[in-house]
Parts: sequence; structure tokens; C-alpha cells
Amino acid sequence: MVPLVRYQSALLMRSQRWLAPVVLYAAYLGVGVRAGDPVLDSMGYADAGLLPVAAWLVRVCVTQEPEAARACAAAAAGPGRVHLASLLSATASAALLGLAGTAYVAAVCDFATGDHATAVPLGSALVAGLLAAGACVLTGAAVGALGSRPVVRGRGWSLAVTAPAALLALVLTPSPAKYAVSGLVTGGRTGAVHPALLPFTAALVLAGAVAAGVCALSSRRR
Repeated sequence: MVPLVRYQSALLMRSQRWLAPVVLYAAYLGVGVRAGDPVLDSMGYADAGLLPVAAWLVRVCVTQEPEAARACAAAAAGPGRVHLASLLSATASAALLGLAGTAYVAAVCDFATGDHATAVPLGSALVAGLLAAGACVLTGAAVGALGSRPVVRGRGWSLAVTAPAALLALVLTPSPAKYAVSGLVTGGRTGAVHPALLPFTAALVLAGAVAAGVCALSSRRR
């Protein structure tokens, strides 16, 4: 599996199709996160932006190969394994972006509540931010996998499904990402830091179940 993930990652880097979501996320942080802002609120803002970016990267990775190259890789390693490698490559790329975003927020923001009256512990804030980022990345990866091939084949339909689904995943109550981001925002008001361990676990289970389903579907359709 590792060589397949490296192959998909190399394709992603060489295609430069990662530039658009990365530049968009950087601009999103530049507009919404300013020096001296409360750290937990800013981490919630930064992590929320990871969800659509992760969905976008998944959509890029599962469609980046020419059909002939995809068929050769599927014949050699199996279509399900090749599709899983695409998902893992995209998720890892989004996770790296989440690490960078969390580091940026920690570097420029104030470790205090929104009214700057209560200090927020550095270690607890970082753990909470990273877990929430992971929950958003995994939820976004699940959204991207369900909105791309082999579930949705047409590019226009894929975009039409993925974009609103990413937005709904941020606001609907059952979404792990919504709980993770809400926990950070609430902590920014009260000063109580609650690491999003349960939302992260739920997002991990969700992403694993979706990956298993779409990889099985990919194998059957091949």
C-alpha cells in the first residue's frame, strides 16, 4: 500500500492541482486569523476551513490519473487498493495542511479567552486544535469520497454534490466536524478546553466506513 500512496502523492504534486485548494486555504487563514485573536476561536475557524479543502483534495486525487494509467494500476494492484491509495494520499495532504494551519494560529494568536480575561493553557489548546482539525479533515475526506467516483461519475454532478455536502457537514448536528468546531468556539468563550476526542473518533469511524464502501464499489464497477 505504501508504494501506491507514494505514487498517488507524486501524481498530486506533479499535477499542481493541489495549488488551488492550498492557496484558497492560505487566503482563508490570512483573512480570518489576525495577530492577537483568541486562540480557540481562531483554531475553530481554521479547522472549519479544512473540511471543504479535504473534500476538494479527495476529488482531485481520485480523478487525477488518465483512464489508461488507472486501468494499468488497477490491473496490477487491484482497483480497490488503488482507490484507497488515492483517498489516503488526499487525506494525508489535508492533514499536513491542518498541521500548518494549527501552527500558524498558535504562532500569532493570544492564548486567552475572547475577552482576554482568562488564560488558555498552551498544551491543551494545541491538543484540542489538532483533534478538531483531524475531525474536520476526516469528515471532509468522507464527503469528498461520497461525492466523487465511483459513487458520482460525472464531473459536474460531483461538484454539485460535494460543495453543498461539505457545507452541510459543517452545520448539521450529527456531523463530527460540527461538534469539534463548536467545542473550540465554546471554549474560546469560557476558557474551558475540551479536546475533541469523541468527534475525532466518530470522524475516523465515518471515514473508514466510507472508504471501505467506495473501495468495494470501485472493485465491483471495475
